[in-house]
Parts: sequence; structure tokens; C-alpha cells
Amino acid sequence: MLGESPPPPPRIFFGRDELIEKVVDLARKLTPIALIGVGGTGKTSIALTVLHHNRIKQKFGHDRRFIRCDRFPASSANLLRQLSKVIGAGVQNPENLTSLREFLSSKEMLIVLDNAESILDPRGADAQEIYVMVEELSLFNNICICITSRISTTPPAFKWLEVPTLSTDAARHAFYRIHGSGIDRLGKQNQWDTSQSNQELERQQAGLLLTQHNRSIATTIELLLASPLFRKLGPDARALLEVVAFFPQGIDEDNLIWLFPIIPDRTNIFNGFRTLSLTYRSNGFIKMLAPLQDYLSPRDPGMSPLLLATKERYFTRMPINFAPNMPNFKETQWIISEDINVEHLLDVFTTIDANSDSIWATCINFMEHLYWHKRRPTILKPKIEGLPDDHRSKPECLFWLALLFGSVGDDVEYEQLLTHAINLWREQGDGNQVTVKLMKLSDTNRFLGFHEEGMKQAKEELEIREWFGDAIGQAHCSIMPGFLLRSDIQLNTVEETALRTLNLLPEEGKQLMVCESYRTLGNVYRSKGHTRQAIYHVEAAIKIASAFNWRETLFCLHYELAELLHSECRFDEAHVHIRHAKSYTADSAHHLGRATELQAWIWYNQRELEKARSEALHAVEVYGSVGAAKGVEECRQLLRNIEKELNPPFVSGQL
Repeated sequence: MLGESPPPPPRIFFGRDELIEKVVDLARKLTPIALIGVGGTGKTSIALTVLHHNRIKQKFGHDRRFIRCDRFPASSANLLRQLSKVIGAGVQNPENLTSLREFLSSKEMLIVLDNAESILDPRGADAQEIYVMVEELSLFNNICICITSRISTTPPAFKWLEVPTLSTDAARHAFYRIHGSGIDRLGKQNQWDTSQSNQELERQQAGLLLTQHNRSIATTIELLLASPLFRKLGPDARALLEVVAFFPQGIDEDNLIWLFPIIPDRTNIFNGFRTLSLTYRSNGFIKMLAPLQDYLSPRDPGMSPLLLATKERYFTRMPINFAPNMPNFKETQWIISEDINVEHLLDVFTTIDANSDSIWATCINFMEHLYWHKRRPTILKPKIEGLPDDHRSKPECLFWLALLFGSVGDDVEYEQLLTHAINLWREQGDGNQVTVKLMKLSDTNRFLGFHEEGMKQAKEELEIREWFGDAIGQAHCSIMPGFLLRSDIQLNTVEETALRTLNLLPEEGKQLMVCESYRTLGNVYRSKGHTRQAIYHVEAAIKIASAFNWRETLFCLHYELAELLHSECRFDEAHVHIRHAKSYTADSAHHLGRATELQAWIWYNQRELEKARSEALHAVEVYGSVGAAKGVEECRQLLRNIEKELNPPFVSGQL
């Protein structure tokens, strides 16, 4: 038999019957399947169980293949070589799928790409080429492709199945099977003689195999914690276990000294936990199996002294100057790996201590961390919206919550949250906050196409600036409506205001306003059809923004300049600036979608249709990952146009 047989199915497997049946049904219909979920939820076990399912064996026979994508460097050449080897095609170094097409088309196959995030990560060097290859594989009408992945980057044909964490009962069943349930094993592990084992068993008043399920778990764990080996770890061991159990991600191994400075023997204690199978290590974190975590997690976190001390260590690390050009800014990137733990702390303690100003200040800092380094919505939204409207922290919490939703492309939610925040600041009489946020809301309405609403907010901001006697602020907010205006008379007014602003501003200290003035003039001249003047002013804005590395502004400016150059058919220059724009999209998938879509249009108008198709497919995938339905539909329309040109319909009489 050619090719490789899949690894054996897991011996211990609970709680996935319904999901297994769903995957089997889809596979038999040759539907591409994506099992998506966080690490450790059992995606690989599900895939292997499906591969060895009787109905799958009947359907595919020996042509059930399994490729571990994290076992080779992520490149299209390596994936092709591994694919050829596993399916038994006999092609040593295939250059593309064409050389494998005849073999792939010859029979029905089920191919699992396990840990596909390692090859489909959009940041990878060959990510786009690999994405197209996986998409092409999914289009074979005789092949079912099943991927397991921690990320949502999948071609559009794939049927998504989210893999949740195991139910508590299923996790406990797995725990029993893995760790055994006999007293003999516990006695040997913990160095008890027969007499000690019998005494402990009698003291716990239950035999492990005879007690009810929950009581068995408790007895197993308490016997282990009563063992001589565990007692040797010292009086702090149980409290440390409770802290590990509390955090969803576990404890970062590199943070032991920082988190537990008052426990001198912490490293040896954690080594002891591992020896006793109380914890395990995964991706640099010390973690705990679900039954142990369920049992040991503090029932009242507010009464756990060590957990409270750990909370303070996290919370005091949160406040920092978030300006990207500040020297300490990179230190805030620690949130990338610890965001789930901090979010869980806040979720618990905003309930325990809802009236604490420091808790909500930390919540604001946390959302700032996310905004700059790991843009995503947060589970704290219901807690924030549930605050009384007169709570002093509510408007600022709503503001940062709005920015997070806006950063992932949910503009409607962004506008609603931001409007609520502005109204609360207005009720509190905080004119400065109202003006700053009105400007952001005005710009959002422009993006959404609500020009009248945007003008209303811009005018309100100007009136507040005038009331405060803020001359420079008046000039600043006067140029912002330039994005909203359409008639030549209004454009002339904005042009005069922006030019006057440039003359009014000092040379130092107001570079952001100078940059915005140049950007406004660029938009005005673009609206007037004066493209050359528009390009000149956008380039001037880029020069200022580059000196300060204003990433968000630089994305917008390079994107706008690429659009201008595209309209002038200066395609090579447009590609340069769209690549610059993409370099500033790491924090926003929505920005990446916009830039990729524009690059697809540039290639399309250059008549580079294959390249345009590739970029458009990538844009659909990126837009889809953030639920940007409008962007997905626009790109699909472009794809339909491309397909018509690549494959023109047959006309009667045509040779």
C-alpha cells in the first residue's frame, strides 16, 4: 500500500459523540471541514477518531491521510513534499499541485491537515501561496480536506465547527482514565506502605471505585494532597495550586519570581507539582487538568490571600504611558500572552468589588493594552454596560470598548458605544472629553457614509471649542469636516481653513495638527479632481507622521496615497504604498482587509488577473475573520469579474 497510514485513535476519549457524528457526516459528503478551537481542546483527537470511524473506513478505505503541519517549516514546497509522501503520489519534489493533480483526482480521499495554524498564519512568508493551495485542494470533488487549527484563517469553502472545551463530566472521565482510580497507584506514587494506604482510605471514608462521581474526584485529590511527598513541599503548596487553578491560561513559567516574591522555594514547589502529576507544562505555561482545576479553584477568590497578592501584581503592572513613541511602550506587549488571565481577573473582581475605582481604572488600562497590542472584543462588555450611568468610570470604559469594536471592523457597535460615552461626558459637563470624542465619532460617521450626522457632530465640537476660547482647537476641528463635505463651496471653505491653520500653528509641538491639515488638503484636492496637488499634500503628511511612527495615521495616509496613484495608473508606485500600508496593519485585521482589497483592484486594472484573484481571495478570508460582510461581498463581486475574464462564457458559433 502506497502512502502513510494515519496514527492510531486516542485510547481515552469522552464527551465528543455529537461532534464526531457531525464531522463523519460532512466527511462522507466530501465537505471541507475546519475544526477551530484553542489549544488543548482535543481537535487532533477528534480528527484521529474520525479517521478510524467505521463509516469513514467504509467510505475511504486506506485513503485516509494525516499530515502534522507543525512538523515541518511552513513553506509551500515543504507542504507539497509532505502531501506527495503521505498520499503516496511518488513525486519527489513537486513544484505545485499540477504535478499531483492526476493522482489526487484518481480516488476519494480524506486528508487531515493537523495544526494548520502553523502554515495558514497570515504573517508567514509563504502564507498566501499556502492558503491558495489549501483552497485548491478543497475544490477537488473527490477529496475531503479536514483541518484542525487554533486560528480562523480558512478558505471560504470550509465548514467551520468550533471545538469548545470539554464539559466538566467528560473532563473528569478523562482524568480518571489517564490517572487511574486505584488506591494502589496512589500508595506507590506517594511512598505509602500498605498500612498507611489503608489508614488514608479509611480516613477518607470511601473507596475510590465505590463512591459517587464527584466524591471520587475529591477523594482522589485529597489523598494525593495528604501524601508525604506533597506535605514535603511546604505550607504554601496548596495556596499555589489554587492560584494555578484560578487562571484559565495557568501561570507563565518566566513569571514565578515576579508573581510570588514572598515564597522563597517556589521553583522547587512547582517542580514537585509536576512530579506528582498535579500540573503540566504547555507553551511556557504551568497548567492543570480540568478536574483538578475545577476542584482546587478558590470558591471565594476574595478570601484567598495569595490570589489577592497575585492580582495586585498584575494590576500594578497595567498603568503605563501608551504613546507608541515612548521608550517603555514595548514593555506593554506582555499582555499578548497573558490577556486571558488578566481578563478573567477583571471579570471576577469587577463583580466582587464593583464600587472600587481602582478596579475600573485597571479595566480601562487593560482595554488600552488590547487596543495597542491584541485587538479583539472583550467579555467585559456586559459588566461595563451594566454600570450605572452616573459611575465616574463608565464613559471612559465605554470609549475604549468602542475603540476595540471599531478596530475589528464592527463600526455599528463602535458608533453606538462611542455615542453613549459622549452623552455621559456631556451630562457630567466634561467639555474637553466631549470635543475629543465628537471628533472621533464624526470621522466614524464619515466612514459609514452618514455625512449629515458627521457634520452635526463636527459643528457641535466647533461650538464647544469656541465657547472655551480654544483658537488652535477651533482650527483643528474646522479642518476635520473636510472629509465630510461634498460641494465645491464647502470644499473651498475647508481649503481656506486648512491653509490658515498651517499658518497659525507653531513649528514645534503641533505636528499632529500640521499632519492632519496636510491630509485634509489632500482630501480636498482629491474631491476637486486635482490629483497631483492631492498627492503632494498626502506625501507631506506622510513625512511628518513617519518621524513619529504614528502607525494608525501612517496606514491611512499610505492607503490614501495608493488610491491616488492607482487613479493615475501609476501602478508600481501604488503597489509600493499599499505594501507600506500593510506593514501598519498588524493590530487590525480590518485594515489588512482594506489594503488587500485595494491591492487586488490595482492588480486587476493592471490586467494581472491571477495576482488579483489571489489578493481578492485573501481579502475575503481576512474580512470574514472579523465579520465584515460588506467587504466580503465587494471582494466576491471582484472575484466574479475576474473569473469571467479568466474563463469567458462560450458563445454559439465561437471557434
